[in-house]
Amino acid sequence: MPTVSFTRALERFLPAPPATVAGATLAQALAAVFADRPALRGYVLDDQGALRRHVAVFINGRMVQDRQKLTDAVGADDEIHVFQALSGG
Repeated sequence: MPTVSFTRALERFLPAPPATVAGATLAQALAAVFADRPALRGYVLDDQGALRRHVAVFINGRMVQDRQKLTDAVGADDEIHVFQALSGG
């Protein structure tokens, strides 16, 4: 089962430990995480279910291609990393 890890920046707002979940696509894997931690959804996805503009997701070190429908394939041993962009000066 794939493992989903979140940036430590999210820990300022709510618990976001890594999770091993079922899913054949990025959408399915994230849905499994959000089922257990629904508050995370709003930090990662917009109201249409697409990745927020300031969020980057990588599967095995490669940036996801489908930011709207999240159809990128996920394998059983894949590592999914969810990052929030940081800004400021």
